Amino acid sequence: MKTLSTENPHANERWVLLRDIGVVQAKLIIDGLRDLVLVPATLIAGIVSLVNSKDGHPGSQFYQMLAFGKQTEHWINLFGAVENSPEKLQQRQRFGDGDIDDLLGKFESFLIDEAKHGGITTQAKKHLDRILDAVQRRK
Repeated sequence: MKTLSTENPHANERWVLLRDIGVVQAKLIIDGLRDLVLVPATLIAGIVSLVNSKDGHPGSQFYQMLAFGKQTEHWINLFGAVENSPEKLQQRQRFGDGDIDDLLGKFESFLIDEAKHGGITTQAKKHLDRILDAVQRRK
């Protein structure tokens, strides 16, 4: 009796693909649950960091939470199965070298330029600074 792999030389590739489909689904669920927890946790940590300032410097709780999130992101390795894809697929970079931080940086630069010219962002920044100063004074 022939084994499955000798009957069809691509059978092993199909089993790898089936395994990778199952693994990525499990990882997506784990990643989603992690995100569900991190959304309120980072918000709370950010507020605690603002409130727990020392000598005018915000606390480190928010960045500690980000460091934890980065470690879990590495541990989950959501898209690790791409290593099993054909080599030509592994080389594609549809988004280029940039990432969302670059896009957000451009948006931030726009807001800063707008604030320098005295636009509505200047008024919003002053108002937010007053609120943050009041929160830190209440501590």
